[in-house]
Amino acid sequence: MKLISFAVPCYNSQEYMRHCIDTLLTGGDKVEILIIDDGSTDNTGMIADEYENKYPGICRAIHQKNKGHGGAVNTGIAHAKGIYFKVVDSDDWVNEHAYEEIFNQLETFYRQGTIIDMFMSNYVYEKQGVKRKTVIHYRHTIPVEQIFTWDDVKRFPLSQYILMHSVIYRTSLLHKCRLCLPEHTFYVDNLYVFKPLPYVKTIYYLDVNFYRYFIGRDDQSVNEANMIKRIDQQFFVTKAMIDYMSSFELVNKPLYRYMKHYLSIIMTVSSVIAIKSGIPEHLQMKKELWKYLKSKNTKLYRQIRGSLVGNAVNLPGYGGRKVVIAAYKAARKFIGFN
Repeated sequence: MKLISFAVPCYNSQEYMRHCIDTLLTGGDKVEILIIDDGSTDNTGMIADEYENKYPGICRAIHQKNKGHGGAVNTGIAHAKGIYFKVVDSDDWVNEHAYEEIFNQLETFYRQGTIIDMFMSNYVYEKQGVKRKTVIHYRHTIPVEQIFTWDDVKRFPLSQYILMHSVIYRTSLLHKCRLCLPEHTFYVDNLYVFKPLPYVKTIYYLDVNFYRYFIGRDDQSVNEANMIKRIDQQFFVTKAMIDYMSSFELVNKPLYRYMKHYLSIIMTVSSVIAIKSGIPEHLQMKKELWKYLKSKNTKLYRQIRGSLVGNAVNLPGYGGRKVVIAAYKAARKFIGFN
């Protein structure tokens, strides 16, 4: 029995993937580590094979043509044999003490015959050159160390939402919702978290600092310059989230409230990137994005557009842009920009 399947998408990751994988090996033979070599052109594939040979039955090397982060995650889900599934990017890692606590809790649930749909923990921004680490936790928003449902979830702070780094999903739930991420597209981690939410019935939160999210490389997708360069992909993902939420009749009010909150933040991020770039084409894309939301779901549009952030990113003229950029600077750590 494999308790957790860890998917480690790797593309030209030879410089840092060993550290990531080594921190995951603590789980022993009750976990599997799927090292997905996504068409790398360096020694990534060789290192993946090395781990499979050294840790048979735990590490599996999967080689594929380049499909991007989403395609690598899809491959991980397709091959996963564990009860639970977690994505750990190859330049990130996990805290081994927190890992042990999470593993023990999931093992206890298994012995009791209890399966949780979504298991949550904290993540830490490991920003290069910064000694004081930012910890993202949820202890003031959701119950701690108890099984709960959406009805127990409070309103999230304006700038906080559940990132991929926070969640461990039940593998069969990902199959049930037919999660399939777009290939060759950045920022699909938002779809990874967002799409399964209507299928989540039971949640558990352990208040430990598990995931270490590294920020600082120039080639990272969350680097501000890269986000501006790839703005079309950010908008593509945002529209996919709009389409998905509009396709559901969400009767559970707390679930609807949270998904609206999540979409509102991603609409804000997309708008801020366009405003920050200052390029007329991008500003027009921002206008079209808000029109797209209105055309898909008028009620949702009014709620998000009428919110504080919705009003802020749609303030007219240069003065409006100055307000948005000032707010953006204050919220950089939550958005995750370098």
